[in-house]
Amino acid sequence: MDFFKFFNKNKTSKDVAKDRLKLVLMGDRGVSADLMETIKSEIMQVLNKYMEIQTDELDIQITKTQSEDGERMVPALVANIPIKNVKKRN
Repeated sequence: MDFFKFFNKNKTSKDVAKDRLKLVLMGDRGVSADLMETIKSEIMQVLNKYMEIQTDELDIQITKTQSEDGERMVPALVANIPIKNVKKRN
């Protein structure tokens, strides 16, 4: 995510709020924007082998969720990846 995109006057308030939330979440979890972009890129490379994805709608975040034992909060990778088409395997 590019910091200077926040100053783009063509963004809707929804886009600005979403970008601000991403910055807050990255700060809370100690994950840099560069690392998130690397993760997104590598996930997209793997998925592109098997399916066509809608890259402009891709949303990957690191959040916190309840552990399986219910005793603590643990980090979780949450991905919303719209699939256009599944590629046929030969």
